[in-house]
Amino acid sequence: MGTGADPARGAVSHHRRRRFDVRVVPHRRRSPLRLRDWRMRTKLAAVLVIPSVAFLVLAGVQTRALVGQTTALSDFAEQVGIGREIAVVVHRLQQERDRSAGELAALRRDGSGPRRDEATAALAPLHRATDQAIVDLRRAAEPLADADASWRVAYSEVLEAYEQVVSIRATVPPAVLNSDTILSNYHRAVDALLNLLAEPTPGPDHPALSDAVLRYVQLARVKELSSRIRSQLYAAARGGGYGPEGQVVLSDLRAQQLTALGAFRVAATSEQIRRYDQTTLDPAFVDAARMEERTLPVGETVPVVLPAEQWWSASEGRQELLRQTEAGVLEDAVAQADEVSSRQLRDTLLVVGGIVAVLLVAVLISVLIGRSLARSMRLLRSQALRIAQVELPEALDRLRTVTGGVPEISVAPAVVRSLDEMGELAEAFVAVHRSAVSVAVEQALMRRNVNAMFVNLARRSQVLVERQLELLDELEREESSPDQLENLFKLDHLAARMRRNDESLLVLAGTESTRRWQRPVGLNTMLLAAAAEIEQYPRVRHESVADLHVVGHVVGELVHLFAELLENATAFSRPDTLVSVSAREEESGAVIEIVDRGLGMSPSALTQANEVLATPPAADVAAVERMGLFVVSHLASRLGVRVRLHGGEDGLVAVIRLPADLLAPAPPVSEEPPPRMVTAGPAAAVDLPVAGRPPVAVPRQARPVPVRAEDVLAPAASVPSGGGGWWSRQGPSTPVQAGPPAPPAAPVIGGTSARGLPVRVPMAQLAAVTRSARPEPAPAARHDPDPAAVGGMLSRLYGGVRRAEAEDTTEIPVPPLGGGHSEEGRQ
Repeated sequence: MGTGADPARGAVSHHRRRRFDVRVVPHRRRSPLRLRDWRMRTKLAAVLVIPSVAFLVLAGVQTRALVGQTTALSDFAEQVGIGREIAVVVHRLQQERDRSAGELAALRRDGSGPRRDEATAALAPLHRATDQAIVDLRRAAEPLADADASWRVAYSEVLEAYEQVVSIRATVPPAVLNSDTILSNYHRAVDALLNLLAEPTPGPDHPALSDAVLRYVQLARVKELSSRIRSQLYAAARGGGYGPEGQVVLSDLRAQQLTALGAFRVAATSEQIRRYDQTTLDPAFVDAARMEERTLPVGETVPVVLPAEQWWSASEGRQELLRQTEAGVLEDAVAQADEVSSRQLRDTLLVVGGIVAVLLVAVLISVLIGRSLARSMRLLRSQALRIAQVELPEALDRLRTVTGGVPEISVAPAVVRSLDEMGELAEAFVAVHRSAVSVAVEQALMRRNVNAMFVNLARRSQVLVERQLELLDELEREESSPDQLENLFKLDHLAARMRRNDESLLVLAGTESTRRWQRPVGLNTMLLAAAAEIEQYPRVRHESVADLHVVGHVVGELVHLFAELLENATAFSRPDTLVSVSAREEESGAVIEIVDRGLGMSPSALTQANEVLATPPAADVAAVERMGLFVVSHLASRLGVRVRLHGGEDGLVAVIRLPADLLAPAPPVSEEPPPRMVTAGPAAAVDLPVAGRPPVAVPRQARPVPVRAEDVLAPAASVPSGGGGWWSRQGPSTPVQAGPPAPPAAPVIGGTSARGLPVRVPMAQLAAVTRSARPEPAPAARHDPDPAAVGGMLSRLYGGVRRAEAEDTTEIPVPPLGGGHSEEGRQ
């Protein structure tokens, strides 16, 4: 077998559709920079994420401001709360300073050793109390290590000033330094503490908190000025008189005290003023005030020097009352700061919680909407792919292979039932699917009508060919000229090949063959019958063929299949080569091999041809132009036969595997006489090499006689020679006589051409078979009907009735098998 325009092995149509091979492939490369190339999920995410991010940014800014205010107020509340420890340190330093001033005045008056020891003993408890207060202050200030910078600077100044106080304490008993120098260190430490007490700042948004800080700071300054007045008076009492500048300092301190007290009354609440007034009415406060009034200068009189111990006791009571009042005002500020800080924290938490809740709700709604859209699109995509890959191809396959009425093709409803654009798009897809199915149904109806027309025309042609064959039979029986008889046999052979073409059209149209065989037929006989229906039948050689028989109902279609493969093998191999046919039996059935010596096929063409043989394609232009391979594919699929093409040494090997259910046991020998070939003239007859019997050599004439398939298969039908044959042809057939053996193996050539190619001699291969120029006397016509012919006609009639009952009533009527209308309109 060679390459070329093979009528039985033609090129595979490139328009064949494979099922489930649809792939959604983008027509160009997707770019992440093109918005239109983004996946729908990405677009939905962008639509949902961008507003969410913007909302988060704005909410973050607002939350950050609220958190900043909350943090600031929390730090403010802690700084105000640490004012308790600061007030205690100030109170302890004031006691230590005022007592140190008196002890310094006493030491300057009498600096003996016992006096120093008394001063040291008197100041030691005060030192320990001040140190303990500083320790408590340090412990309370540890959480404020990350407070604002101004507060940390003020706190560091307090610690530095206290370190100077600690270092100056040792100079008090020996009184080696000036009193102002020693007391100035105490004054600087107290001022640093008061500055730290006034450091908390809530910001401009909370003026009430600033006023609360101002109140206890002003009262702390009033208490500080009262302590310094006590220090001056106590020093004068211990020193025995006022210094040169003592009265001036006292006057200045009293003026500052009145100013600070006025500022406190302006900033304080009415409740705080009331409490301060109640404090001033306390007897201890009144006694200290009366004793202080005695030190006021009146005219030219010298101020009174108060008793030291009595004044210290009275002033200590007044300072304690002022400390309690200061603590109350400080507690009011602490409570107010804690309340504002807690309220701010609560508001911040509510705002943050609201933002988070709104964000979560927005995200949840967005996710639900996105999932709904994504689910609708996913379902729509799945339905579209299922329509493109499964439903529509299956519907096309059903409509393509329909033989009777067109079945009803149901279209699945839309999977997206929503009333939005996605639902409308799904309905549009269903409408497109429905339109495609409608078009396919119309095409199926048109194809069925066209097939019916082809079937009708093919069967009409069969009727004409059959009548032509009958006419040729009559002419052959009456002709006495060998040359004319040879020409008639050639016409007979051409008509048989035309009949095979009509059968090929019926196969492509999906109609069963009209040739039926009821009894098993030998495989060798079928191969001979197939070879009798091709043009170059003398080139076919039957080698080792197993003695097998095939069930009768598939004989005609198998002969057609073998004939197509043999025609292809002889057409695409050199005319001087032979085509060998062999058959063997296997466990799964029978294997027939047809081997040629042609040019072969390329691997790709061989693969495509085997694909066509494995999967019968639909009839199209390629099937009509190159019909042999398509006919073999359809016949093999109909019979369950496997046909494969393999590359041989010099050409191709066609392997046909018959399943075991197509094989049948051999009939009795008496029922199957050996087939014989028709010859002419006085030549003797020989048995054909059928069923493994060797041919018998006899004299032969110079001209061959071509045979037809029915001439080979007729003996196997057990029909009398005068009756109709297996092709349902009526009338007597030619008597079977012995013929000469097969043509010689070496082809006859008429020399070589200018190019070195052999020159073919017409009719040279036909010299092995001759026929007598004088026709045999025609047997008497039979008037009784042929049982085999009648049985075949009845079988075809009942088969046509059953098919008509199964087919749709709208199908174009087809003439019944075994008959038809002639060109004159006769049945």
